[in-house]
Amino acid sequence: MDLIGLLKSQFLCHLVFCYVFIASGLIVNTIQLFTLLLWPVNKQLFRKINCRLSYCVSSQLVMLLEWWSGTECVIHTDPQAYSKYGKENAIVVLNHKFEIDFLCGWSLAERFGVLGGSKVLAKKELAYVPIIGWMWYFTEMVFCTRKWEQDRKTVSQSLLHLRDYPEKYFFLIHCEGTRFTEKKHQISMQVAQAKGLPSLKYHLLPRTKGFAITVRSLRNVVSAVYDCTLNFRNNENPTLLGVLNGKKYHADLYVRRIPLEEVPEDEDECSAWLHKLYQEKDAFQEEYYRTGTFPETAMVPPRRPWTLVNWLFWASLLLYPFFRFLINMISSGSSLTLASFVLVFFVASVGVRWMIGVTEIDKGSAYGNIDSKQKRS
Repeated sequence: MDLIGLLKSQFLCHLVFCYVFIASGLIVNTIQLFTLLLWPVNKQLFRKINCRLSYCVSSQLVMLLEWWSGTECVIHTDPQAYSKYGKENAIVVLNHKFEIDFLCGWSLAERFGVLGGSKVLAKKELAYVPIIGWMWYFTEMVFCTRKWEQDRKTVSQSLLHLRDYPEKYFFLIHCEGTRFTEKKHQISMQVAQAKGLPSLKYHLLPRTKGFAITVRSLRNVVSAVYDCTLNFRNNENPTLLGVLNGKKYHADLYVRRIPLEEVPEDEDECSAWLHKLYQEKDAFQEEYYRTGTFPETAMVPPRRPWTLVNWLFWASLLLYPFFRFLINMISSGSSLTLASFVLVFFVASVGVRWMIGVTEIDKGSAYGNIDSKQKRS
C-alpha cells in the first residue's frame, strides 16, 4: 500500500469526514427549519433554496465516491439519448444488489447536474433520522410504509406535489424494494413461480404498484424512464467502508432512455411492462457476466468540481475550531478532561461504524424475506 493509500485508511481521516458531515448536516437542517417561513409566502423559492441546501449534504457522500475513492463509472448508452440526460425530469429504475448502488445513483444525478433536486422513494422511518432524513423531508422526498393500503393515497399525494417542482430532478427508485441476497432471491422466485411469472437470475421480483403510481402521477411532467443496470468489473464487491478507505472501484452502468409514452397507463399493463423490463435487465446482466461489458457506446461524463468545493468549504469552516478545541482540552492536563476526550473518541468511532453498517448487505432490510413469505402463504 502506498503512502496516500495508507493515509486514506486511517481512522482519523474517517473521523474528520464524519465530523464535517454531521456538523454541516445539522447546520443545514437548522437553516432548513427557518426556511419554513418562506413556504406560505413563496413556495417555489423555498424549494429552490432547499435544493441547494440538500446538495450541501448529499454531495459530500458523492465526493467520497468520486474524489476520495476515485471510483470510475463508465456509462453505456445511446449517444442520442445521452444528450438529453440532465435536461429533463426522469424516473430512474436502478437494480439493488450492491452496498453502494444508491451512491452510484446519486453520482449519476450529480454528473448531469440534478443531484440537489433529485428524489427517492424511501421508508417513512428515515424521515425521522437527523441530517439525511430531515434533509429529505424539507426537499419533499416521497416516503412510504411498505403497506400498500396506507401508501396508495399518501404516496400518490406526495408525487402529485412534485408536478410543479421548479428544478430538474431524477426520481430514483429501486423497484425490487430491498437489496438482493441469495435468501431473498430464493423466496422471490418461489413467489414468481406461484404467480406464473418468469424467473429472474440476477434480480428480485419487482414491486409494480409503486412504480405504476409513480408513472401515473408524474406523467406529462417526467419525460422518460431511465432503465439503469449497474455492475462492477472483476467481480468487485464494493462497500461504503471500502469507499471511506479510499478503495477505487470500477463501475459499469447501462442506461436506456425509454420515453414515458411507451409505458402503459393501465396499472395491470404497466405491471406487465415492468416485469418485462426486469427480464431484459436480467439478460443484460447475463451478457455482462459473459462478455465483461454492456451494449451501446461507452462514455464517461466528467466529474464536476462542486462536490469537492462544497466539502472544502465546510471543512475550512468547521475543522479549525474543532482542532483548536481538542488542543485546548488536551493541553489542560486534567484527567477528567482527557477521560472525556477518550470517551467521545470511542463513541465517535462506534457511531462511524454504525453509519457504515446500515449499508451492509447482511444487515439490510428483512423486507424481502418476511413480505414474500406472507405473499406465498
